[in-house]
Amino acid sequence: MAPLREKIGYGFGDMASSMFWKVFSYYLPFFYANVFGLSLIDTGVLLLVTRIWDAVSDPMMGAVADRTKTRWGKYRPYLLWVAAPFSICGILLFTTPDWGYAARLIWAYVTYILMMTVYTGINVPYGAMLGVMTDNSQEKTVFSSFRMFFAYGGSFIALFAWDPLCRMFQDGFGFSLQSSWQFAMIVIASCCFILFLLCFRLTREQLTTVSAASLGKDLKALVTNKPWWLLNGASLCFNLFNTVRGATVAFFFADIIGGEQHIVIFSVSMLFYSGLFLGVGEVANMVGVALAVAITKKLGKKPTFILVDALLIVFSIIFFTCSPESNAGLLVMLLLQVVISVLTGIMSPLVWSMYADVSDYSELKYRSASTGLIFSSASMAQKFGGAIGGAAVMWLLHGYGYVERPEGVQSVDIVQPDSAITCLWMLMTFIPAGVALLSLVIVWLYPLTTKRMDDIVAKLKQQRLNPVEEPGNSEVEPV
Repeated sequence: MAPLREKIGYGFGDMASSMFWKVFSYYLPFFYANVFGLSLIDTGVLLLVTRIWDAVSDPMMGAVADRTKTRWGKYRPYLLWVAAPFSICGILLFTTPDWGYAARLIWAYVTYILMMTVYTGINVPYGAMLGVMTDNSQEKTVFSSFRMFFAYGGSFIALFAWDPLCRMFQDGFGFSLQSSWQFAMIVIASCCFILFLLCFRLTREQLTTVSAASLGKDLKALVTNKPWWLLNGASLCFNLFNTVRGATVAFFFADIIGGEQHIVIFSVSMLFYSGLFLGVGEVANMVGVALAVAITKKLGKKPTFILVDALLIVFSIIFFTCSPESNAGLLVMLLLQVVISVLTGIMSPLVWSMYADVSDYSELKYRSASTGLIFSSASMAQKFGGAIGGAAVMWLLHGYGYVERPEGVQSVDIVQPDSAITCLWMLMTFIPAGVALLSLVIVWLYPLTTKRMDDIVAKLKQQRLNPVEEPGNSEVEPV
């Protein structure tokens, strides 16, 4: 049983990653379109191209990490090596140079590609660490739950503080809108740097895995791994669900809720803004993460995944019935955000734990200890979901006539056409519901049940004691 100190330390790593990732996913599209000054079409292409490159680079990083050998282990040293570049690139990403449109577009591509490359360089090895910190399947779920609990904690801090930070630098210090976003990111980036160093300091790699296969055989084993393909599909849909809703929120609040709308809870009136909505969701995510271990232990990982998808469909559709013009409607919106976020919080550690199970299945069947390569696919699915979701939101808004604000002026009141308003509602409700339905169908076919994993773990322990057998000859039930 791993000490609490190590579980907390492991959580710090995703706390840092998620502080960046959630700001990228939820605010970067709005930043590019309404602060940086790109068109919706160019923003959509940018999000798609850069994140596809980022997703493709994940398996490369996984293969490199699998073959890294240091006194600190295979994956852990990357937390130390890449922490500073990670923070610096994040600051550059939210920097708006005083250049012409074409030059700024090039700057956006260069800085986003750099950011996503260093994100891969630190996040893929970090994720792969889960496969070598313990050989117990249930303990992996515990580690994964700590990871996601701290991830959502970091997301809550970043999202809840983002608007106030920007307003503080703009109103309190007299910075321009563009500079206020840059300095807000400097604050977030500094916190992330410290958290990655703490993660490195507090964690250890307990297992030494050695692949008996070449990189080519590792890749062959990967593409013939049916559970890997199915989990990738379900994971991509899960991340697409989150990205579509998340990337829409800033637009939804700017053009449907409005910048001065208040919500009254127990006679207390407060500004109902996107950061509050998203921040409350992150706290609810943490509740879901805390429930994940007990629920998956009771129901099993696959049944839990299916149940969560089904509930996400139902509650996403109910959101469509809410009225933004009444306090009751706003309260129901907030309540549904809490419920949906609890459900996605349950799902997050579950997905990472299932990738650890796929890694064990691969090592047993193919003698391919390609933990980094397999975990890189989890990150790849996350980024493909982000790429498709972010670009789709931009292009759909453009197609339905959304009107952008003038460059660098966020406070301008614009009346959007009815078609754009309808599109925003669909992006918050029926489109995510359809994605959740597709995820449910895919995971229904996933074969690694609790009983199968108990058998795989038992056989894998014996195989690790007898590592002379040729790859591909291990006794594992066909899937």
